[in-house]
Amino acid sequence: MLSSAILETLRIYVPEDAIHLQEPMAAHTTFRVGGPADCLIEMENADQLQKVQRYLYQIEYPFTVVGNGSNLLVSDKGYQGIVLQIGSRMNHISVEGNVIVAQAGATMAQVAAAAWKHSLTGLEFASGIPGTVGGGVVMNAGAYGGELAQVVTHVQVLNRDSEFWNLDNDTMEFGYRKSTIRRQPFIVTEVTFELTPGDPQAIRGKMEELAVKRREKQPLEFPSAGSTFKRPEGYFAGELIMNAGMRGFQVGGARVSDKHCGFVVNMGNATAADIIDVIWEIEERVKERFGVKLEPEVVFLGEF
Repeated sequence: MLSSAILETLRIYVPEDAIHLQEPMAAHTTFRVGGPADCLIEMENADQLQKVQRYLYQIEYPFTVVGNGSNLLVSDKGYQGIVLQIGSRMNHISVEGNVIVAQAGATMAQVAAAAWKHSLTGLEFASGIPGTVGGGVVMNAGAYGGELAQVVTHVQVLNRDSEFWNLDNDTMEFGYRKSTIRRQPFIVTEVTFELTPGDPQAIRGKMEELAVKRREKQPLEFPSAGSTFKRPEGYFAGELIMNAGMRGFQVGGARVSDKHCGFVVNMGNATAADIIDVIWEIEERVKERFGVKLEPEVVFLGEF
């Protein structure tokens, strides 16, 4: 439980309506599951975030940072700490020439739309990815042959000492679903993209083409965190899961999608415990059948 003294200090830095006590995390993840966090704070700008981060480190109070929860599974027990949410209150996008600068809370779909409106090509692949650009650069999000490493030039972060650093593309050490930020206590605050001038009709056409592919191949009608597992080298996770006989495997309200076995979906009444049980069973069966260790893309928060 947060003490009244901590709350009073937090109210100095952020407005009252941005602070939510015992906030159900099911409302903040695309899985639509998860118990309450002690407190969730909607961040509005980098300076505000810097002050709150510095204070929480000073008092050694546990906290975590989330975007729109599109890659997150929160325990049914919730999270004993403060969640700093970088989302819709921190999503400004500016465009100058072929350069786009986006606050970390902007969604990748919003940035892709801004690129299209300014006749810039290179982000069409991101138009259907549900995450924020902050979370996206952390994991080098990608789809259909594109990834953020191809178009991101700089990432502004807060480091452990509450200092702003600007990391260039090389410093980010992008790899498949990873970046240097996954190994560092950095918080992404802003992302700069450099794109290429293009034909707006062609850009829109590509976005619509990819949207059709997603609807045909992905179970978008059910809550999920997208692809549950990273692609193992030399294999496709969905194919391994299907060949292990797990299509339609279900625990409680959590199910291996019948449309795409790489997705674990919430059929409507799943708990986090149901989802984690399905994930663990998939890992065990694929390892036993094919000798391949699947690594979840999903990030786990809380006690499981």
